[in-house]
Amino acid sequence: MKVLQSVLPLIIGFLLDFLLGDPYAMPHPVRMIGNLIEKSEIYLRKKVPEKEKTAGIILTIFVLIICTAVPLLILIIFYHVNKYLGIVIESIFCYYLIAPKCLMQESGKVEHALRKNDVEAARKAVSMIVGRDTEVLDEKGIIKAAVETVAENTSDGVTAPLMYMALGGAAAGFFYKAANTMDSMIGYKNEKYLYFGRAAAKLDDFLNYIPSRITALMMILSAFLLKLDWKNAYRIWKRDRRNHASPNSAQTESVCAGALDIILAGDAYYFGKLYNKKTIGDDIKPIEFEDIRKANCLMYMTSVLTLIFSVIFRAIIIGALLK
Repeated sequence: MKVLQSVLPLIIGFLLDFLLGDPYAMPHPVRMIGNLIEKSEIYLRKKVPEKEKTAGIILTIFVLIICTAVPLLILIIFYHVNKYLGIVIESIFCYYLIAPKCLMQESGKVEHALRKNDVEAARKAVSMIVGRDTEVLDEKGIIKAAVETVAENTSDGVTAPLMYMALGGAAAGFFYKAANTMDSMIGYKNEKYLYFGRAAAKLDDFLNYIPSRITALMMILSAFLLKLDWKNAYRIWKRDRRNHASPNSAQTESVCAGALDIILAGDAYYFGKLYNKKTIGDDIKPIEFEDIRKANCLMYMTSVLTLIFSVIFRAIIIGALLK
């Protein structure tokens, strides 16, 4: 019974996301994490303006402690009051921590705009889900950016949180999400964040090292199940999985590029500056807006397989601890 209780929040949380998507109109814990990071940065830059690296380490530790301790305390209280109430609250937490439907919907807006030949609307839509400059992108660049973010965020936004929740429940999921949010906000290698965001960026690389590689393997299996080019997905993954400044991002991007027989990555503008980046995949066929839908199908199948994997893994852990 306790094993079942431990895995129910993961399953319910995933189903809630599938049915409802992100609750934009409600207070969102991830937005709260973002606000905490933003205010902490302002405070620390004022207090220790000459010690950016130290300030960044302090911010990273502080945010991790708050974002893990608060949900953990809430869960302890509710589970103490009633175990079923605890399951409900933890299920809601798990629901907030993953975003497959949001990822599909937001990237779908890009595809929808392109189908209407509205390139400006597509640029605006893709700017909401990528960190690069989008005003210089043509239609193919927009599609590529959308596919890349679906591929990368399959791990960051769905499978990695699931794996951490499998390891330590929703509290561990919040620990991961806090680190990942810090990386997305301050983990840039530009003049402003090169030193201040270094601790957050390194932590995110560490936390995603294993999940990104498991996700890549799950994605190859998903490509097989979806009758995509899984053999090429495996070949490109083996060849191009390190073609990125991040040790993790190219893991899933390479599988996606191979499965869709397209080329991804390459040079891109960030904050007005051109960055030379290696390409991922082979230009077997021209990229088209249909590839956004295919990338989302690949993302969802990978997410379902990872959910199954995470539920089994958590059941084994809890079962072993109860012996």
